[in-house]
Amino acid sequence: MARLPRLTVAGYPHHVIQRGNDRQAIVRDDQDRQRLLDLWTEHAKTFKVAIHAWVIMDNHFHLLATPETQEGLPQMMQAVGRAYVRYFNVRHKRSGTLWEGRYRSNLIESERYLLSCMVYIDLNPLRAGMVVRPEDYRWSSYRHSIGQSGDKLVTPHALYWALGNTPFAREAAYAALVQTGLSEQLRMELTQTALSGWALGSEAFVRELGQGTARRLVPGKAGRPFKNPAP
Repeated sequence: MARLPRLTVAGYPHHVIQRGNDRQAIVRDDQDRQRLLDLWTEHAKTFKVAIHAWVIMDNHFHLLATPETQEGLPQMMQAVGRAYVRYFNVRHKRSGTLWEGRYRSNLIESERYLLSCMVYIDLNPLRAGMVVRPEDYRWSSYRHSIGQSGDKLVTPHALYWALGNTPFAREAAYAALVQTGLSEQLRMELTQTALSGWALGSEAFVRELGQGTARRLVPGKAGRPFKNPAP
């Protein structure tokens, strides 16, 4: 089956996943993690991409990002990917690819899924058994979202701002969302749609997106198309 072209639309949030080739580590220590974070900070500004949430795991990372332009997100990802691989190969005396092909991404409907996607990203270290509490993990945007640290990479989304009228109220409300967690079904939806590139949202959201692209946005129905019997 031919690979679908990646869909990127300015002004919409995108959930991005990038994995290491053959599930190999993309970071080996905190110096690597800081270098990747610095590259995101530099190139997100250059290509006008707002980063709402992020996490660096050992063999993959997640971003929740809204590009200001159609090409902003692909350009940012290409610039970061190339620069980071050059750095990683020189530092660790290796050669060859680091990434598992191109990054995966999908568009999500803000009102239904944006805060859930942030929670999903921030819970990654817990699901992996790396920490007991999300705030114990340094390499994500969670501590910024609950007011425990400052993060110049993060641009809060309007829906995050709407969680409360004061910084304390917003931070407490978001911490409560993370504490509540996600259902397994919702977690799987967020994972599979990002990996497959399908839009995640209501029928109205998908219709709206479909008006601007000929690309298929959701999976087709299983089975062969029904054919009328011959007369």
